[in-house]
Amino acid sequence: MNHLVIMAGGVGSRFWPMSTEENPKQFIDVLGVGRSLLQLTYDRFKDICSPDNVWVVTSAAYVEKVREQLPEMPACNILSEPCRRNTAPCIAYVSHRIKAKDSKANIVVTPSDHIVMNIAEFQRVVKEALLFTSESDAILTLGIKPSRPETGYGYIEADMSMATMSNKDIFRVNSFKEKPDFATAQEYVSHNYYYWNAGIFVWNVSTVVNAFRMYQPALNDIFESMAEYFGTDKEQEIINERYAECENISVDYAIMEKAEEIYVFPADFGWSDLGTWGSLHTLSKKDSNNNALIGENIKTFETSNCLINVKDAEKVVVQGLDGYIVAERDGRLLICKLSEEQRIKEFSK
Repeated sequence: MNHLVIMAGGVGSRFWPMSTEENPKQFIDVLGVGRSLLQLTYDRFKDICSPDNVWVVTSAAYVEKVREQLPEMPACNILSEPCRRNTAPCIAYVSHRIKAKDSKANIVVTPSDHIVMNIAEFQRVVKEALLFTSESDAILTLGIKPSRPETGYGYIEADMSMATMSNKDIFRVNSFKEKPDFATAQEYVSHNYYYWNAGIFVWNVSTVVNAFRMYQPALNDIFESMAEYFGTDKEQEIINERYAECENISVDYAIMEKAEEIYVFPADFGWSDLGTWGSLHTLSKKDSNNNALIGENIKTFETSNCLINVKDAEKVVVQGLDGYIVAERDGRLLICKLSEEQRIKEFSK
């Protein structure tokens, strides 16, 4: 059966003042649509996976937020990390946990804070990807067709010389590339075989557990030793005791760059990791002056190229700004040049 894993443990506060370490962006309605990024992620998979097979891995501090926002899924499927240990331990834990319930599970793993604009195309790609991994021992990642030379994403170099026999849209991965400088990103985009690494993975449970056994035996042994506790009232206690033993390592370094049967499914469904206010401005609907307005009662005069996110304010009037962020939440107000948003953390101290 299909299972969905949502990684929701991030503590980033890049969307201050809307997000904070206590309430990070995955739990916030950043787009002003009435659903948080976590809820939108869950919604995208409703036709792919039943609520009983949805799993969320999150920090202990956010378990209650997940329960409140996703009441449809079983509370026992919310896995609590007692400390931060990057994506490899997170995925190893949930993979062993799923295996204890369903030894033939077919799994898609996704971050909780990404945006997808073309839901129908996304669902088509994910369904095809799940079919592919259900019939093979392959590890599959989704690659996003780049629309610009982006330095904030890693890249996947695909071998486009021959598609797989079972799916003409899936290709072998030649290599994974770190986040490049601008000149290198331009070079990547000039070719038709480099894709953004979206961090969305698809595999069957046996494949991923075997990959951990082969490439990360010490990490895998920690979770194999806990097998008898999974699904019992002792699970959280033993996780709390042992989780800190896990190496702090990403799944890209732990498995993806080592395994041989790695494939990429190139796709184009309006994806963004929504890492900056600028990316939100790019994705949002704009008025005739290129302003993205998120809120019910916003009036602008002589204002252009701005992102104004004041969803909870009764009335907002902005005059004379060009290229600014205006954002308000719970009495915290930000007015900052879009071009200098990397300084928001410094400003907000």
